[in-house]
Amino acid sequence: MLHILTKRSDFLSANKGLRNARAGFVLLTRPNDGKGMRFGITVTKKIGNAVIRNRMKRRFRELIKEALPQSGLADHDHVLIGRAGGVERDYHTMAQELDKALSRAREGRSDPPRGRRPRRGNRKTGSA
Repeated sequence: MLHILTKRSDFLSANKGLRNARAGFVLLTRPNDGKGMRFGITVTKKIGNAVIRNRMKRRFRELIKEALPQSGLADHDHVLIGRAGGVERDYHTMAQELDKALSRAREGRSDPPRGRRPRRGNRKTGSA
C-alpha cells in the first residue's frame, strides 16, 4: 500500500537521501524507519502555470502508481521533483527513466552531490 507524504518535514528529510536526476524529473529516496512505502510530488512555479503543473502532477501520480508497487524500495520515502522538460516528454520514456532511477536507488547509487550555485551578479560592485 502506498502512502502519500504530506508534511514538509518529510520532504525536507527526503532531500538528504539519494538523488537520481533524469531529464524530466529528480527522484529522491530515503529510508523512513519502517513507515512503509511513501511518495510525494513537488512541482514548482518555475515549471509553468497551474494547468501545466497540475498536468505534470497527474502524470507523476500515474507513473508512481505503476512503478512503485513493483520497483519501489520498501520502508522508503520517494519524492519526484518536476523539471522543466517533464511535461513534453513521452510517458513511456519517463516510465523507463523512473525504473532506471529506482534501480539505481535500490543499488544505493546516487548522482554526485550538487555544488553550491554561484551567486548572481558581482558582489564587489553590487550590480545584479
